[in-house]
Amino acid sequence: MVWSAAGFNILRIGVIAYPPYLSPWNILLSVLVFAVFLYFIFGKLVKKHTDRIQSYAEKRQFFLKFFDGRSFAIMAVMMTGGITLRASGLAPERFIAVFYSGLGASLLLAGLLFGRNFMRASFSATAIRNENKRT
Repeated sequence: MVWSAAGFNILRIGVIAYPPYLSPWNILLSVLVFAVFLYFIFGKLVKKHTDRIQSYAEKRQFFLKFFDGRSFAIMAVMMTGGITLRASGLAPERFIAVFYSGLGASLLLAGLLFGRNFMRASFSATAIRNENKRT
């Protein structure tokens, strides 16, 4: 939910800034940003964190354990960088529109993939419990 909320907010910022810069070239650039972040960063993180979370012996975990320390540091740097970039005015509005749209969509999808993984694990655990009750 955290990743989806962050992705939605970043995507919203990009979409709000997009109308004056709407062009096939900018859309292509946003799709490229989306693909690069999903394939090289967020997709790998979803797999890494899902595997790590599923390897915990305890069934219930403290909610902040969805990230490891390195990922919290990366998130803090990205948030600080993004806020500083927008507040300073160093990034043109076109960059905000194109980059934030691709980045936000990628992060939102990563959050949804986490949700999918959670649901799959939940349904799988429920199916196993139900099967064990029958035997």
